[in-house]
Amino acid sequence: MGTANKAEAIRQARIVAYDLEVALRGEREPRADRPQIAAEATQNADATVEPPYPPKPPEKTLRTLLPIFLNDATKLRGDKVRMIYDNAIPIVGEVLGMDTPLRSIDREACRRLMDMLRWLPTNSKKRFPKMTAVEASEMAKAKKLTSTLGYAAINSYLKCLSALMNFAVNEGYIDRNPARGLRVVDPRHRRDRRLPFSNDQLRAIFHAPLYRGCVDDEHGYADIGPARPRRARFWVPLIALFSGMRMNEICQLDVADIQRVDEVDCFLVTSRSSGGGADKKVKTSTSERFVPIHPRLIEIGFLDFVDELRRSESAKLFPELPLSTTGYYSDPFSKWFRRFIHKAKATRPKTCFHSFRHCFRDALREARIDHDVALALGGWSSGSGTEGTLTAEAYGRGFRAKTLFEAMQRVDYPMLDLSHLMGISSPPTTATQALPS
Repeated sequence: MGTANKAEAIRQARIVAYDLEVALRGEREPRADRPQIAAEATQNADATVEPPYPPKPPEKTLRTLLPIFLNDATKLRGDKVRMIYDNAIPIVGEVLGMDTPLRSIDREACRRLMDMLRWLPTNSKKRFPKMTAVEASEMAKAKKLTSTLGYAAINSYLKCLSALMNFAVNEGYIDRNPARGLRVVDPRHRRDRRLPFSNDQLRAIFHAPLYRGCVDDEHGYADIGPARPRRARFWVPLIALFSGMRMNEICQLDVADIQRVDEVDCFLVTSRSSGGGADKKVKTSTSERFVPIHPRLIEIGFLDFVDELRRSESAKLFPELPLSTTGYYSDPFSKWFRRFIHKAKATRPKTCFHSFRHCFRDALREARIDHDVALALGGWSSGSGTEGTLTAEAYGRGFRAKTLFEAMQRVDYPMLDLSHLMGISSPPTTATQALPS
């Protein structure tokens, strides 16, 4: 067309097309309105030209990516996971920008986030409500405050960001994950992070009024009295000590999870609920297992407690324990247990409810229990994905319940006297009466 202007080229093409149409109709001269047609073609050229490509969608940001990530139909993310991300990402966004395009977030920005988190005070929103996270971190760094986030908490924030960025890479929103592998190193040796309860702590716990006689197991559990209630607050610590089970594994038990396998009474640790609900969880695949009930628990009266629940047709082993908004029965119990050991004067550094699991592991070592059997009892992974898995016949290969029970019988705490718990029955209690928070 002899022009580099798109609009002019379209105008010329329209005129040529018009002249061709005139010739085909056999008309000798073009119509008088030929210039008007050319002008209209010029005027409407830009309006009639379709863009060569559809407009690009707006770039994803942390704000727009988060709901896509949480509602991804290919993953099942529970309420607790959603709560973690809903709380973590806004703080991450204070450094990276909630509305910053993901492609603009680089490694340097992620390292600035890590440095901010290293100085962020614990419970900063409550302690410094008028400050942003960045301001609180800068203040703590200037004043050299020591009550700042721990290594696990910092890495939890970084892990959330990295998972979000990995999702963005997989969905094609960005080319690479700028937070990949970013974490702070905990200088403490792994064995120093948590400790088992000492013998003095165990004596303080199991000789507290709750176990020797209290007012009740609600608000009066720490006051000396005539009541000997036997519900969750009585049994959960004992089961943890003599089974190594995790807190939520115990708190979520159904009555149907107390089963006789291979002529051995066992706990069934599973994510399947007897009522068909989705209220139970296990940490890993190796966590699903049978755990023989320790003879000491039977002597204290645990199976009698279970029989009473069966007669009352209770579905849950501890019906008074509420399910938290995060989907775990253990969350409210964990808060109570911290208060309990404080009142029992059993609080020590690096110990918590999980210390019962460390006690159990040490007791297995003291009893010279075979390594693979120990892994099976505690639901610990051996790294192979199969060796640490405990099952019965319906659950594939694994140790027989009798073999595991022989090992369980050897678990002992010789320095802990529990004779005051033997042969004592508690008066009937209202099983569904909820415990105070």
